[in-house]
Amino acid sequence: MNSKKKFGFTLIELMIVVAIVSILAAIAYPSYVNYVTKSARSEGVAAVMRVANLQEQYYLDNRAYTTDMTKLGLDANPFITKNGYYEISSDGASSFTITAKAIGSQANRDSECANITLTSSGDTGSSAECWK
Repeated sequence: MNSKKKFGFTLIELMIVVAIVSILAAIAYPSYVNYVTKSARSEGVAAVMRVANLQEQYYLDNRAYTTDMTKLGLDANPFITKNGYYEISSDGASSFTITAKAIGSQANRDSECANITLTSSGDTGSSAECWK
């Protein structure tokens, strides 16, 4: 009798592994998308805070706020963040409202915080979740 041991996987074993990997991927992918969305949102918040700081510096020199981002030393008007997730604009002369509008893929992912705003009095027009 020729009794050689056969090594390998059966189709059932392979299908079980595929099912387990699929379940893990179904759990992990939404968490990953949420993480990417929040990390991109932090770029918008940081940009709003930066422009607010620049507006206050501009106010000290000129006794008025500006709507032209180039006068604040930024590249363009409106200003696009480094990774291109938000478009930052500012309005007002005696007070300001800075708005970060989600663009591109961030606009599709983050409908809750599509606009992040900050006023010269410190009011945030967005939910508290957007500022975390």
